[in-house]
Amino acid sequence: MYKFKVNNKYDYAIDSKGGELLVNDTEIQVDIKQLSPNSWHIIEQLKSYNVALISFDKMEKTAEIRVNNNIYTITAKDRFDLLLDQMGLTNLTSAKISELKAPMPGLVLKVFTEEGTAVQKGDSLFILEAMKMENIIKSPVGGVIKSIKVKPGDKLEKGQILLLFA
Repeated sequence: MYKFKVNNKYDYAIDSKGGELLVNDTEIQVDIKQLSPNSWHIIEQLKSYNVALISFDKMEKTAEIRVNNNIYTITAKDRFDLLLDQMGLTNLTSAKISELKAPMPGLVLKVFTEEGTAVQKGDSLFILEAMKMENIIKSPVGGVIKSIKVKPGDKLEKGQILLLFA
């Protein structure tokens, strides 16, 4: 079973039993034809839908799709996510991170941020040179930079604190 939330508003439970597709416990008949790796043509109750995947975040289990020129944001939960919700363990994966440590020894080449700056998950924070390769260190979470503990030219040890989040 999968549960989907569309545009943070509409909930759908989708399941498959005996080869039949159930949406909110109601069997539906649907014809799906994949046109390309990211697009499909769907016919359901004599209505035609052109569906295209715009973006997909596997870690967050979210996607943006276009259906007949309307864009929808979808959040998915599989049976394991639902079990974690049931057990009250949902917030374990969103634990607050207060510091960012160096993943390897190396040399700080560039710092992209400064104290007091708000960053989003995935924003580039540093360039770290290790074994003659440049590695971009990205923010693991969204937040505000409380303090930066390194500057360009600093040599780092693995596990050394790079910055603190507020």
